[in-house]
Amino acid sequence: MSATDGTPVLQAQALGRVLPGQVPTILVSDVDAVFAPGSFTVITGPSGSGKSSLLYLLGLLDRPTTGELLLAGQPTGALSDEARAGLRLWHFGFVFQFHFLLPEFTVADNVMLPMREAGRLTAGQMRARARALLGALDMPDLETKRPDQLSGGERQRTAIARALANDPAVVLADEPTGALDTRNGRAVFTILRALARQGRTVITVTHDEALAAMADRRIALLDGRVVADGAASSFLRSAG
Repeated sequence: MSATDGTPVLQAQALGRVLPGQVPTILVSDVDAVFAPGSFTVITGPSGSGKSSLLYLLGLLDRPTTGELLLAGQPTGALSDEARAGLRLWHFGFVFQFHFLLPEFTVADNVMLPMREAGRLTAGQMRARARALLGALDMPDLETKRPDQLSGGERQRTAIARALANDPAVVLADEPTGALDTRNGRAVFTILRALARQGRTVITVTHDEALAAMADRRIALLDGRVVADGAASSFLRSAG
């Protein structure tokens, strides 16, 4: 599934998520947004504003209560859990604040996990792809190391390589620099920006204003609603 005719890679239409209860909790409300190939978008807002909840809806990790998410123009709301899992495997790559690398596996084996799940490459092809991804992220000599032998920045770059294992069209990152120092955080954002320049759709949640300024577009949330959506540079001007 790809969008090669000008169709947006992702499109949220009145997307919302509400947790049921005596007093329902609104996580995301009535979000309309279009995400094009090669775009780098950050989602910002105060704690509890719905940033991660929106990202999980965009990545098919949660189901919307209202509205629809289109992937390459195709609706996803009525799909089975199995079908949604297949779309996540092939079309999305995920990076989280904590790398979630398996400590008993080598760096290369961690990167190959999504490839093994997909089951379309031979062992040699998977190993070669993992090596190429690690090399592209300046980690050519670390494939046989284990996660506890890496620095925090190296672990997060390994997580990015794993997210790219099946060549996804969309990369979603939830506070990917939250556990990193300033230098490594900027390095991770530089990698994400480069992925967008290569044609991927990159959407990142962040609370860091300096890193948010590195994106092309910024969506600001408050109480689950979009309160601003525009060029990241325009946020800097209004803040100044």
